[in-house]
Amino acid sequence: MSEIILINVTGRDKPGLTSSITSIMADYGLEILDIGQSVIHDTLTWGTLVRLPDSGQNSAAVLKDLLFHFHERDLQFSYQPVSQNDYEHWVSEQGKNRYILTLLSRNVTAEQIARVSGITSAHGLNIDHISRLSGRRSLLEGENETGRTSCLEFSVRGTSPDLDKLRSDFLNLTADLDADVAFQEDSIFRRNRRLVVFDMDSTLIEAEVIDLLAEAAGVGDKVAEITERAMQGELDFNESFRERLAMLKGLDESVLEGIANELKLTEGAAELISTLRSLGYRTAILSGGFTYFARYLQNKLGIDFVHANELEIRDGKVTGQVMGQIVNGDRKAELLKQIASEQGISLNQTIAVGDGANDLPMLSVAGLGVAFRAKPLVKQSARQSISTLGLDSILYLLGFSEKDLQSLT
Repeated sequence: MSEIILINVTGRDKPGLTSSITSIMADYGLEILDIGQSVIHDTLTWGTLVRLPDSGQNSAAVLKDLLFHFHERDLQFSYQPVSQNDYEHWVSEQGKNRYILTLLSRNVTAEQIARVSGITSAHGLNIDHISRLSGRRSLLEGENETGRTSCLEFSVRGTSPDLDKLRSDFLNLTADLDADVAFQEDSIFRRNRRLVVFDMDSTLIEAEVIDLLAEAAGVGDKVAEITERAMQGELDFNESFRERLAMLKGLDESVLEGIANELKLTEGAAELISTLRSLGYRTAILSGGFTYFARYLQNKLGIDFVHANELEIRDGKVTGQVMGQIVNGDRKAELLKQIASEQGISLNQTIAVGDGANDLPMLSVAGLGVAFRAKPLVKQSARQSISTLGLDSILYLLGFSEKDLQSLT
């Protein structure tokens, strides 16, 4: 029976190492069963699982030549035999469920990794690989730089007895560590999404437009209180929307333009939309707000589709009524399905992003639903949640690294 050997090498990285090592292995006719390599700050970690040919050849000769080669290059070398039973067990493990765990933070700390990996292990999952998706940062940067992002991606394998409990544990962890943890199935669709739909108010922009209109109408406090309760899921959306809208009756139409010009985009919104367009994604705003402001953002950001509420205006004044069907939570989910169908896109290839209770239906329908800086009810109900970083961190959930994205510019 042929021998199977696991070989590990560490040391200073040098050009041509992989070629020189495998050339020695080639002289002995070794078969490569598995191989992996990583380099951190010019330090190499290299491992391979090899099988000697069925010719009765002993491993001593090849190990001797390899040991001499590594010694010449000041590399540390270790090896261990692997039984055929152990190898076959390892092969059988590849059929287990695979997941991607994404850690998002302004600064990744050892405590964050320890806590995340501890939860992973407690649920019977094993980390196969860790990679950094964010770019290297200079230590000369200010410690409180607002736009800084850090992201690690963990490839995880195994079967958790309770995935809902696992997600709950990660959600509870994020509140303690000022970090976000996304946990999703490692499927063919993860880097093959084609449509992204966004809520507008408090998602693409840092405001609830109806509250701004209410301030201009002198009823700001009353409307803001109803808005908050509606977004928390405490009130029926349609009823609360009509109630708030009625308070705007008589507001001058000219106010709308001034508010639109002052709208502040959410951190990372412009970068995310621009990148999605470069990658060929279709984008849409599905909003319980108003089409006037959604179209303003559409023109500013280059968004493909807009569906929102049409504010009725007569003789230059807001009537306090809405034209047509109210875009509520159920309608958002219907619109997501409609756009995907019209574009020939599978729901598994869609992403929905929102913050309020009326976004939950579309978040549950989409292949990837992301609660962004969301209300507690929404964070607990959505499969993924981001509160620490900007909207462009969604690209990390798709598996894109900062290096990938730099190639687009």
